[in-house]
Amino acid sequence: MNFSIDDIRKQFPVLHQEVHGKPLVYFDNAATTQKPSSVIDALEGYYLHDNSNIHRGAHALADRATRYFEETREAVQHFINAKESEEIIFTKGTTESINLVAYTFGRKFIQAGDEIIISTLEHHSNIVPWQMLCEETGALLKIIPINEAGEILFEEFEKLLSPKTKLVSVVHASNALGTINPVKEIIQASHEVGAKVLLDGAQSSSHLEIDVQDLDCDFFALSAHKLYGPTGLGVLYGKREILEEMPPFQGGGEMIKEVTFEKTTFNEIPFKFEAGTPNIGDVIAFKQAIAFINSLGKTAIKAHEDDLLAYANELLLPVKGFIPVGTAASKVSVLSFNINGMHPFDVGVMLDAKGIAVRTGHHCTQPLMKRLGIEGTVRASFAVYNSKLEIEKLAEGVSQLARIKNK
Repeated sequence: MNFSIDDIRKQFPVLHQEVHGKPLVYFDNAATTQKPSSVIDALEGYYLHDNSNIHRGAHALADRATRYFEETREAVQHFINAKESEEIIFTKGTTESINLVAYTFGRKFIQAGDEIIISTLEHHSNIVPWQMLCEETGALLKIIPINEAGEILFEEFEKLLSPKTKLVSVVHASNALGTINPVKEIIQASHEVGAKVLLDGAQSSSHLEIDVQDLDCDFFALSAHKLYGPTGLGVLYGKREILEEMPPFQGGGEMIKEVTFEKTTFNEIPFKFEAGTPNIGDVIAFKQAIAFINSLGKTAIKAHEDDLLAYANELLLPVKGFIPVGTAASKVSVLSFNINGMHPFDVGVMLDAKGIAVRTGHHCTQPLMKRLGIEGTVRASFAVYNSKLEIEKLAEGVSQLARIKNK
């Protein structure tokens, strides 16, 4: 590891506070990451000095805002290794990115009798849009099963593929369990039957190196707020040739070339999919989040987070009454668990009293929880600014609760 955790933590103002009289231990990073000062300063700086609408103004503020906005698009392009910046579309989050594909690609290219494949691991945002599309078009939704460890059964996936398969939409890394799916193999097998592939990268993008050209995915969706950036901002990557064939998502300003009352001519990508005034300040600030990640390097970040996950397992697996949920061989830094005899919500509340922030519930993956035969889990998710000392506090808190219920 080539960085200092203390130096990193100094960059995150929110971490330096007490909750219920205890130092904050923030382990809810899969829900949203905290923001470094550079991101906060960039957002404030836009509103202090550069606030203006973009692309259409002829004055200095508009020129600066436009330039900074498009610099972020280029930063995202390089961050995921897209072929060109025009393949980067700004949305309000991963959810909207997936819906954009469902409403545009889906309604143009998917018909009655066609098939869409997703996995048991999916977040609701990668289930509901496809259910809605299938209800509207008469297409069929098929589900890849998983084993008890929370890993997809690849041979069963291959059996689902057929010439009827038009789209495969799978999570890259599970938000609920941390499982990393074999997406490169999924993409290759899907392409062999002519299907397009969308990857939900909301969780993977902060932990794993993303190279959309190497993966050869057709679409990739992510959220800035999972990447130390602002909320309300997402990205959809799509291959140029596919995006150009898709109709617009919304109608309005910016996404047009010419409007008459008789006919409208639509703009080029990416503007065809970015109707109206965008989330300018947050887009500009997002560049600083990418710069923060790049300054550390994904390899070093993942090594640190993997070390934290291994340490948490080392301390917690021997605890009587501790039940790990999701034990895939390949995972990002998500520890999902239950304590025998305790409801996940109660565990979350009691850990919060110790200053430890975790997520409890079904994590917007109700079908996954049903498959596992549980109501929900406690989820501790780790980020680059977390430390082994914080892992020890979590282990101490969980051990105390487990001893009460499992004497």
